[in-house]
Amino acid sequence: MKVVSCETHIVATPPPHVGGMYWIFVQLRTACGIEGVGEVYAATFHPEVMSKAIADVFSRYLEGKNPHHIERLYREAFSSGFTQRPDLTMMGVLSGLEMACWDIVGKAAGLPVYELIGGKVHDKLRSYTYLYPKDARGNYDYDNVELAVECALENREKGFTALKFDPAGPYTAYSGQMLSLEGMDKSATFCRRIREAVGNSCDLLFGTHGQMTPASAIRLAKYLEPYDPLWLEEPIPPGQSEAMARVADHTSIPVATGERLTTKYEFHDVLKNNAASILQMNLGRVGGILEGKKIAALAETYYAQIAPHLYNGPVGAAASIQLATATPNFLIQESIGTWDGFHADVLKEKIEWRDGYIIPSAKPGLGVELNMDVVKANSPYTGRALHLSMDPRPYDVKEQSSTDWKRKPEA
Repeated sequence: MKVVSCETHIVATPPPHVGGMYWIFVQLRTACGIEGVGEVYAATFHPEVMSKAIADVFSRYLEGKNPHHIERLYREAFSSGFTQRPDLTMMGVLSGLEMACWDIVGKAAGLPVYELIGGKVHDKLRSYTYLYPKDARGNYDYDNVELAVECALENREKGFTALKFDPAGPYTAYSGQMLSLEGMDKSATFCRRIREAVGNSCDLLFGTHGQMTPASAIRLAKYLEPYDPLWLEEPIPPGQSEAMARVADHTSIPVATGERLTTKYEFHDVLKNNAASILQMNLGRVGGILEGKKIAALAETYYAQIAPHLYNGPVGAAASIQLATATPNFLIQESIGTWDGFHADVLKEKIEWRDGYIIPSAKPGLGVELNMDVVKANSPYTGRALHLSMDPRPYDVKEQSSTDWKRKPEA
């Protein structure tokens, strides 16, 4: 079996761009006519650049090769240009191509990928969602605590048993910073009010994105501990796991991290320094499904768990579902709501979600197929913004001292 072609689709997401500004899908085809789909989670460069990078990596390391040979593909791409180190963009490209190879391998075998990487462990996967609160005009408002409480109750009624929110302030290019007292009070108030509303029926997942110094993260954790969140996510910028370990050592809240990390090597650094007990690899960035499986195995030896990150499209989600289904130390999977909206439109059949759980597909490969009419109608992405962006301004204490987040929602 040989892979003979690769097509890249840059799909623009409609407003309000839940899951990012665009999704990068790759489609591989073999000489015998089997197609596989993958997703690249890459935000460093504009997708015009990524399209060329995908074509280059495909032509060098996959074209004319056997899609079963995942280890060969990984090692050659990982070593590209005499590097042999975690390159974020290369690993994003490799991830999309790798999961497309697994889709082909599963279809050729007539089995879902999870049966080929250890076999099914979980019949259903516990899931969580971010809170997406809407005001009276239907606009998302993430800073209003009253709307957050309403949204938390709505999601509990749907069946979610875990809810994530991140009120701690802006993510700037100059992070980490020391949060203001008002910012810490806001964070604690969100936790208190949501905990009072949902009781013990839902875990609270406190999201941050590396915007604090270790000292600030430790201070914030003291504010949050009375409400017993399931995790404190990525409290400091990535790259210094020893510093994150200082945070973990000073709080009873489990630390989670990993959405901006890639390869087993970076995750091993987190584990060996006891920096986190929950790993949040994104399958479209980390190196693919097999690399994700290796990271999960490393975590298992440290009695750590995985909670795959997902803020992109449904193909990356499908890959995460395959990994989670076959992983003993799986904790929880990020969902984008209940997989409705554009996440459903872009597939022929939506990801199945039922009463708080994702139900793994029994179909061969990744278990999803792109709706090419929708893909083509929303391609190419013509904007200039990246998938996600950070605030270019430094942290401003006065801006974070507004009490506007306490206001009552408009009728």
